[in-house]
Amino acid sequence: MMKLRSSPASPFGRKVKLAAAILGLKDRIEVQDTNTADPADSIRNQNPLGKIPALVLEDGEVLYDSAVIVEYLDFIAGGDRLFPAGEARFAVLRDQTLADGIMDAAILRVYEKRFKEKQYRDPAWDAYQGAKMERGLAYFEEKTPPAPATTADVTAGTLTLACALGYLDMRFAGEWRHDHPGLVAWLDAFEAVVSAFTDTRQPPAPVPENAPAQLR
Repeated sequence: MMKLRSSPASPFGRKVKLAAAILGLKDRIEVQDTNTADPADSIRNQNPLGKIPALVLEDGEVLYDSAVIVEYLDFIAGGDRLFPAGEARFAVLRDQTLADGIMDAAILRVYEKRFKEKQYRDPAWDAYQGAKMERGLAYFEEKTPPAPATTADVTAGTLTLACALGYLDMRFAGEWRHDHPGLVAWLDAFEAVVSAFTDTRQPPAPVPENAPAQLR
């Protein structure tokens, strides 16, 4: 059985879990909680960067990061499902990269508050990352993907977008919803089709500033 090193709050880990569920591979993967802040955790041997998610294959080989893992899962499920063949593939890859970038910027903002004393935080850095998030959201609001009718309509791009929006709900109290009604409606439609999105949701909660790094 494959082993997914992740944590419940990780949006990138959630992305892999959604892909596995959509592709019918959930029963072939054991999810193992991972503490990236613990030097004794084996994640640092499995992924030299010490990041999650990482997928340990049955032969011991390890794949990372989430984009690579999702493409691998698509491959072993027969291919051309989350990543369409032909020219359409590149739009999916682009949207996946943009949604990944929104999550990256959001995590950096969380880390800024979590790991720095208040007097050392940089408001300009926070604003810089926040602007990335807003531009990404504005793009998707303007070019909102078609709502999936079935899981067969879900791509790597749209499942990553759903995870990005879910992470903003959890860590930023859903503030994105006020100015992006199209994305709100789209996410509701996505969740109605992809039950794994509901199953993997983490409730929003305040995060202690001294908590271990368990976001990615």
